[in-house]
Amino acid sequence: MIRPSLRKLGALGVGLLVATVPLSATSTAADRPGPSTRAPAYGEYVAMGDSYTAGPLIPKMRDDPAGCLRSTHNYPARLAKYLDVGSYVDVSCSGARSTHLRKPQSISGGENAPQLDALSADTELVTLGIGGNDFGLFGSLLAKCPELAKKNPDGAPCKKWFGRSGVDVKKRAAERVRPRIDRALADIRERSPQADIVVVGYLRILPVDGDYCRKLVPFAKGDYRWGNSIERALNTSLRTAAKDAGAKYVGMYPASRGHTACDGKRAWVNGQYININKAASYHPFGKGMRGIARQAYWTITD
Repeated sequence: MIRPSLRKLGALGVGLLVATVPLSATSTAADRPGPSTRAPAYGEYVAMGDSYTAGPLIPKMRDDPAGCLRSTHNYPARLAKYLDVGSYVDVSCSGARSTHLRKPQSISGGENAPQLDALSADTELVTLGIGGNDFGLFGSLLAKCPELAKKNPDGAPCKKWFGRSGVDVKKRAAERVRPRIDRALADIRERSPQADIVVVGYLRILPVDGDYCRKLVPFAKGDYRWGNSIERALNTSLRTAAKDAGAKYVGMYPASRGHTACDGKRAWVNGQYININKAASYHPFGKGMRGIARQAYWTITD
C-alpha cells in the first residue's frame, strides 16, 4: 500500500507478464478455514489491488513482473486454494493507485498493465483491495509522522500538521477515495457482468493507544488515535462503495483488532523496519495474508 517504504527495493526489474495460474486439486478440506460444501464453484478468479494484496517480501516472490513485489503466498493465492478455483490471475502491484486499474503502472524494470485488462466476460470472482495510495494517503502520513514525533513526542504534531489549513487533509483524502472505488466497481461489473465482486478492506496498522510501541511505530503519543481514525475512514469509504455496488465487503479493520504492528507475535502487519524475509515496512506478514484470506473465504461463503 505505501510507496515510500518500497523505494529501497527499487532495484528489482524484469519483463512484463500476466500469469494465469492453474490450480490442481490439491486443496484438501483440512486446508480450508471453513466448511468446503458452502464454497461456490468458481472457474476464473482475478485479484486486483496494491501492495496490501501483492504482499511485498513475503516468500516466495513472483517475477511476473518482479517490480510489483507480488508474493506466491499473498491472500489471493491462499483464497484461490481455499475456494479450489479452476484458475486465478493475480495482477496486484505494489504502489498501485486506483487509477492503475485503467492505465499502466510504471515499475522497476518496466510497467504493469492496466489491472482491468485481466477481466473478461468469463471471470466469475473478482477481489479488489486498493485506495491506500490514492492522494498520497498513507505514504506521506507514515513518512511525516515519525519525523514530527521527534520534536513533539507527547503531543499530536502529525494531526496538527495535516490539519493546519483548517481541514484534516488525510480524512478528506480517505473520503475522496470513495468515488474512485465507485467507478472501479462499475468498470469491473461492465467487463465481468456475471462475476461475484469482493472488496477487501485494509488491516489496521496502528493501535488507538500506541505509546508503548514507539520503537516499531514511532508516532507521537497523540497521533496513534488520529492515525487509527484515518484507517477507519478509508475502510468506511471502501465498505460503503461495496454496499452501494452490491458487492461483498471483507472488513479487515475489525477482524485485525489485536493484530496491529504493535502486537508482537500476534501482529499481522510489520512495523517500521524492513524484514527482507518476511515483510516490507508497514505491510502485512504472511500471517496477515492468511488472516485476510480466511476472512475473505468466510465472507464469500456466508
